[in-house]
Amino acid sequence: MSEGINLGETIVFWVCAGLATLGALGLVLSRKAVHSALWMALTMINLAILYVANSAPFLGMVQVIVYTGAVMMLFLFVLMVVGVDASDSLIETIKGQRAAGVLLGLALGVLMVWGIGSALAGVAPAGLERANEIDGGNVQGIARMIFTDYLVAFEATSALLITAAMGAMVLAHRERWAARPTQEQLSKARFLSGEHPGNKPSPGIYARHNAVDTPALLPDGTPSELSVPRPLRARGDVRPVDHADMTEIAEIEEVDAT
Repeated sequence: MSEGINLGETIVFWVCAGLATLGALGLVLSRKAVHSALWMALTMINLAILYVANSAPFLGMVQVIVYTGAVMMLFLFVLMVVGVDASDSLIETIKGQRAAGVLLGLALGVLMVWGIGSALAGVAPAGLERANEIDGGNVQGIARMIFTDYLVAFEATSALLITAAMGAMVLAHRERWAARPTQEQLSKARFLSGEHPGNKPSPGIYARHNAVDTPALLPDGTPSELSVPRPLRARGDVRPVDHADMTEIAEIEEVDAT
């Protein structure tokens, strides 16, 4: 029975650890911020499964509800609303932030290697069950450590998260120097630009006029009745084909043929 449990734990570890590593690599290597956030959500979900598999259901639920369900979804909504483009990352709003990011990343890697090495080289672990027996459960043990031994670190992390949220808002904020143009102003600018304001005709159809009662001409020179609205055709308000336009089409065909 114990061998079956160990085999199941091994399978869960390797599957979740592989997916978490894949999500971490996708987070770093993705070019778009939305894709990075989704990869991060994949990593967090697999970490939650590992917590539950190691008899820490409270940490697993907190990982899913707080970080994956609240924090990451908040990041996604902010990215979608603000509309951060990949080209925005090429512009440094704060001088030296790339160098500082590289140094802090290297320092974090050194701390992680040092922490894992200390855990592996130290005394043999007593196990999670024995650790939970000291305080009467996993939740009680986490509460005691947070509000006694790691109280300063916990409060510093809280302040860091608030500072990071405020910094993200400041960096994503775009100062507007002029009023947003209204729909009327946009419409007038579109017609006064000198370009064709509507949709251009499909390939193979020659639009002779912007008026809706003027039929377009097909490549063979015949008018296209489908280019005129049905009510105008029913009332007989379709303009006749001008022979000058027919001559112009013939000349264009001759030029294209030569």
